[in-house]
Amino acid sequence: MSANSHIKILVLNEPFVKDFCRTQRWAARSRGRVLRAPDWLAYATAVLEREGYGVKLFDMVADNKNKDDLRLLVKREQPAFVVLDSTTPSIYSDIECAKIVKEESEAAVIMVGPHISVLPEETLALAQGAVDVACIGEYDYSVKEIIENFPQLLNVDGIAYWRNDKVFKTKPRALIENLDELPYPAWHHLDLMKYFDGGKLYPYIDVISGRGCPNQCSFCLWPQVMHGTRYRLRSPENVIGEIEHDIKLCPKVLKGGEFFFEDDTFTVIKERAVNICEEILRRNLKITFSVNARADSADLEMFMMMKRAGCRELLVGFESGSQAILDNAHKNITLEQSRRFMELAKKAKLQVHGCFVIGLPGETEETARKTIEFALSLKCDTLQFSGAVPFPGTKFFEMAQNNGWLRTREWSRWLKVGEQKGIVSYPGISDEQINYFVDLGLRKFYLRPDYMLKFMLSTKNSSDLYRKIRGARNYLSYLWVKE
Repeated sequence: MSANSHIKILVLNEPFVKDFCRTQRWAARSRGRVLRAPDWLAYATAVLEREGYGVKLFDMVADNKNKDDLRLLVKREQPAFVVLDSTTPSIYSDIECAKIVKEESEAAVIMVGPHISVLPEETLALAQGAVDVACIGEYDYSVKEIIENFPQLLNVDGIAYWRNDKVFKTKPRALIENLDELPYPAWHHLDLMKYFDGGKLYPYIDVISGRGCPNQCSFCLWPQVMHGTRYRLRSPENVIGEIEHDIKLCPKVLKGGEFFFEDDTFTVIKERAVNICEEILRRNLKITFSVNARADSADLEMFMMMKRAGCRELLVGFESGSQAILDNAHKNITLEQSRRFMELAKKAKLQVHGCFVIGLPGETEETARKTIEFALSLKCDTLQFSGAVPFPGTKFFEMAQNNGWLRTREWSRWLKVGEQKGIVSYPGISDEQINYFVDLGLRKFYLRPDYMLKFMLSTKNSSDLYRKIRGARNYLSYLWVKE
């Protein structure tokens, strides 16, 4: 038995509103009711487990638990440490959860995630002692070092902590260079069948083969706040080793499901993408997978190799049908590159999920309509429209504050009944109009009779039928709440 096994630690995706997804880039109760597994928490859990701690990971959102359940869990477990996640829309609730932990135990509360990473002093002050330590940025090792050194924290990099009604901050933590040294995410604590995304096959398992993104999109949260703009890579052998490990944990992923490469841009380095595909083929893995891609990374040879290795779909941030909007957001792609991407993807027989944003700097009613027209013209297999959200820590947030576009800095008003909500207004378009055009784009694409017919006729098996019925029900539930 490990010397650390007596130290009980709870790592929690704590309750908020039903179906709230903290782990997606735009934390919200999405229109499609997407639930993504808490991968970053799973990494921190795996690091603690490797050190022999008595750690348990709970996803209370996926388990449909509430704050009363949190109270009972903490009271029963009496942990020494509790790790809680944080996002901007949920932060007041996250602090309330920390207070519940304190009321029911003597645990030290460590808070991680994007909101507290950007605003550690503000958040610790709001919590007034309910949160002991804030992790800033990547926290895989920070959490472990806090627990090893608590309460002496001066030598732990990348944190802020509350002591004697004051906030103390240590020096920044260096990004993790050798990602292969990290253990695989601790998925064995979770029921992977509970996670769902109507745009992905069911079940699906996330794989993160690299961290960071070399691009400079002004609105993208993870590179600017958590993982940096330098793409750090895992070796193909390590990545595929994780996939083989995951198959043993969840064999059903081979029966109609898929793996999803959650890297910001899997295709940004062609050689590396090809090497991962070659490793899949070398091990004769009969898997299906999808990836995030960029419109300027289109390459037919790479796409053909990805298809051969089992790639099903490319998720691409086309974002806008206005070149001026793309330039304003520092997206660094052109409309022509987007059209070319679609052309090559179709040649390789890869499906495309297009991602579009309404409400980026410079948006007007005219450019919003242009984006909807452009999205429909690309003939994506599936797509999403989202309202632009300037999360703290991004250049977009700074621009929105400086120019008076931000409707509110009261974090609790960033959601409406838990739903995604526009919170910027421009001279040429209001937040209400932004939401209107998001819904209009979704309706124009998904409620076409020919699309609905194709959608059902392309059903491959019972797992695919379940995915489609649940996805349709989720979207209709959004429309019901909205009305």
